[in-house]
Amino acid sequence: MDKKLLDILVCPLCKGKLIYNKDRQELICKADRLAFPIRDGIPVMLEEEARRLEPDEEY
Repeated sequence: MDKKLLDILVCPLCKGKLIYNKDRQELICKADRLAFPIRDGIPVMLEEEARRLEPDEEY
């Protein structure tokens, strides 16, 4: 994930900062507890495509 792209991308719901999880190829919003997938190098920033994080899940 390009650092410059990560700096400008925000959560589409709360507009908060995202955390890049390289192993799972996801962008994580801690505030909304959502993980947005990265497919073929392109972040999919749609709420309906996001995965809800489990209460005990680490990022």
